[in-house]
Amino acid sequence: MAKTKPGKKDLDSYSIKGTNKVVRPDDCVLMRPSDSDKPPYVAKIEKLEADHRNNVKVRVRWYYRPEESIGGRRQFHGAKELFLSDHFDVQSAHTIEGKCIVHSFKNYTKLENVGPEDYFCRFEYKAATGGFTPDRVAVYCKCEMPYNPDDLMVQCEGCKDWFHPSCMGMTIDEAKKLEHFLCSDCSSEDETKRPLNSFHVSPPDEAKVESKRRKR
Repeated sequence: MAKTKPGKKDLDSYSIKGTNKVVRPDDCVLMRPSDSDKPPYVAKIEKLEADHRNNVKVRVRWYYRPEESIGGRRQFHGAKELFLSDHFDVQSAHTIEGKCIVHSFKNYTKLENVGPEDYFCRFEYKAATGGFTPDRVAVYCKCEMPYNPDDLMVQCEGCKDWFHPSCMGMTIDEAKKLEHFLCSDCSSEDETKRPLNSFHVSPPDEAKVESKRRKR
């Protein structure tokens, strides 16, 4: 009679090969792509598991970069922006290159210095349909675009809206020197309050296609 192989066991932690860093479930990690020309993938660890030969597998939930999504990268997406997807996978733990931190949007905007390991996420993403949660976000400035934390914006002391210097006919250096700022509407004593608009972030229905799964 064939012997039954010993079962798998869950692990509390895993030491990244070649480093002194330890990762645990719920940590965010950088994972080596099959194409060395691409940046590392970012994932959230759901589970660590070892088999009877002590081979460690990691169950992950992938983060997508904007350019990996159906809609692609758009003007308001930050350089370090990620989408938490509904795409789960099981990979060898050997593909983990390092740790990173995926901040909430609010916490990211409060960072004094953004390091190589810092990312942020403000949307959840459905990989098969291209849909986002939340589906709409507030817009700012005359250009009525969502906030990109990489772009400098100045706040109007009148209406409290935020504006890009370029949309106001200013350079970034000029905007940094401002002690007070009133937008063109408020400076012309136009007290009409503009309604808070929103921006639809999901692609149109006709653009929804089956997403390509990552291959290892």
